[in-house]
Amino acid sequence: MAYLTGPNYPPVLDNTAETERLVQTVKDWSIANGLAIRPPPAVAADADGILAIPAPVTLFPSPFPKSCFEEAKAIQTTYNELYARISRDEEFLGKVVEEVAGGDEFIANLWQVHQRVKGEGYVQPLTLGLFRSDYMVHKDGDNLQIKQVEFNTIASSFGGLSSKTSLLHKHLAATEYPLLNTPIPSSSLNLPFNDSAKGLAAGIAAAYRAYGPSLQDRPACVLFLVQDGERNVFDQRHLEYALQSEGIPVFRLPFSQVLQHTTLGEGRELLYRPPHNPGHVFEAAVTYLRAGYGPGDYTSPDAWEARYQIEKSKTIACPSVLTQLAGMKKVQQVLATPETDNEQAPAALRRFAPSEEAVPRLLKTFTNIYPMSPSTPAGRFAQSLATSPEHSLRYVLKPQREGGGNNVYRSAIPAFLSKTPKEHWGSYILMELITPPAVRNVILRNGKIERGGVICELGVYGTCVWDRVTGEVKYNEEAGYLLRTKGEASEEGGVAAGYGCMDSVCLV
Repeated sequence: MAYLTGPNYPPVLDNTAETERLVQTVKDWSIANGLAIRPPPAVAADADGILAIPAPVTLFPSPFPKSCFEEAKAIQTTYNELYARISRDEEFLGKVVEEVAGGDEFIANLWQVHQRVKGEGYVQPLTLGLFRSDYMVHKDGDNLQIKQVEFNTIASSFGGLSSKTSLLHKHLAATEYPLLNTPIPSSSLNLPFNDSAKGLAAGIAAAYRAYGPSLQDRPACVLFLVQDGERNVFDQRHLEYALQSEGIPVFRLPFSQVLQHTTLGEGRELLYRPPHNPGHVFEAAVTYLRAGYGPGDYTSPDAWEARYQIEKSKTIACPSVLTQLAGMKKVQQVLATPETDNEQAPAALRRFAPSEEAVPRLLKTFTNIYPMSPSTPAGRFAQSLATSPEHSLRYVLKPQREGGGNNVYRSAIPAFLSKTPKEHWGSYILMELITPPAVRNVILRNGKIERGGVICELGVYGTCVWDRVTGEVKYNEEAGYLLRTKGEASEEGGVAAGYGCMDSVCLV
């Protein structure tokens, strides 16, 4: 198999001492610089929450085609505006929800939150999006091009750890790689700058400033809504520290405690009383959700009431319910699938693209995606593929979920569908698997080395603030990148879920 960088990268570590030195350097640098996560219960009992372990990471930056990397970054602001436009179109989203809600109670409940707030009237026209568009490189003969895996509109994680991983590999390139028995000259590696933590924080800060002064002269703050027992806390902390360095007060609040520590003011301001000092009242200018993206966060009616309270308040939600719904896999499918065989571009893509010139550029990033509803020829065709033991080997079946570990791959698809009520099939999409070029690397996970072929997934961050009423885009920036890498035998890529690891790009 032809590898992206030839047979000599990464170099073979010649002996145990060389490996141990590099591993120890990575472990120490990671803890010293916050490239860390909380340990899982299987690794250590940590009732007091005092332990941290290095995040899983590659020992070398992975090669990535420069042209693909530059195109993914260049098109991000177009994607930001595309999804801002989609989130403003309630009629379109309502039709998409209608197609999937019968087999997806979570999506139906999110839509119900929006309907309740709409009945009372929204009081905040501004929305903040912290997005991440995920890609893999598709190899078609000698041609390499980026193909979108998914577009994330809620809890787009690892911006904090990604910037640290880039710094780690730059450090190793300057200090360790030239000293290996098979040395890598630092000048031979093209390691692009990556400041994703500051880029994402800048988007939050833009929304914070756009909120304006409190009418009651209260101090304003940013709320990070997080999961109980969050292991990926340091990733989030890097964004918090970047905001605090600009003088912006930031508080962490478990999603499960929203109703305990927030209330609504007379103008529906979201008022936060810190539990350590409830005499202080802050007005939450921005509420950034790092929780609430899946059913596991909504274990009681109170959780849905908490989401309803945020949505109907004056805070700038990141994301709003409609923006979260815009990230449904079904929306991605509708954007990518023409309604008839002779269409040059899907009608939905032409409808929401920021310009006519943007349509072919966006189309080039799409892979083949099909609906699973029997109501269209494309859906019936997809069902025939998905139920075929032979044809299903080229596809992945995706529900409307974020967070990793939700997809069904290849040969498992027919058996999964046979156990799923046929009326629920329409809540899934069928995506053709992307074929990446061969890459090798060395992964360090929980102190253990894993060598061999790997698959890399590039995520490009974007930040956007827009007015859902007027459509005015007030802030729109590309905000750095994430590279997640997994062993080539793994099908899921979530780092926190234990599938993938942190990586950075070496442009080739």
